[in-house]
Amino acid sequence: MKIAGLGFRSMATPSSLRAALGDTAGLTALATPEDKAGAAALLDFAAEVNLPIRAIPLADLAGQPTETLSPAQPLRYGAGSVAEASALAACGPGAKLIVPRRVSDDGMATAAIAEGLGQ
Repeated sequence: MKIAGLGFRSMATPSSLRAALGDTAGLTALATPEDKAGAAALLDFAAEVNLPIRAIPLADLAGQPTETLSPAQPLRYGAGSVAEASALAACGPGAKLIVPRRVSDDGMATAAIAEGLGQ
């Protein structure tokens, strides 16, 4: 299974998420921290690409082995990249990051893709 992890600011739009993620072919779900899972931009984007949203408990983000570091994320979520940590946590133990964090041109969203056996 391949899951895209998404991080985004409150002012992000579905276009921001689309720009950060790019192609959604082969994805089985979108993942984001539980405190962002109900955001209108994410709900609209998920409906547009016809993918379910996995709300990741905040405790599951802390300590995920991310490849990149967003300066604000360790303080808030305990992970270097919320997008990478969400994707890895959603894929479960043994997951591998196959696309590291990418940032949308407007700076409002980030996306990463992990692959794993799932939970």
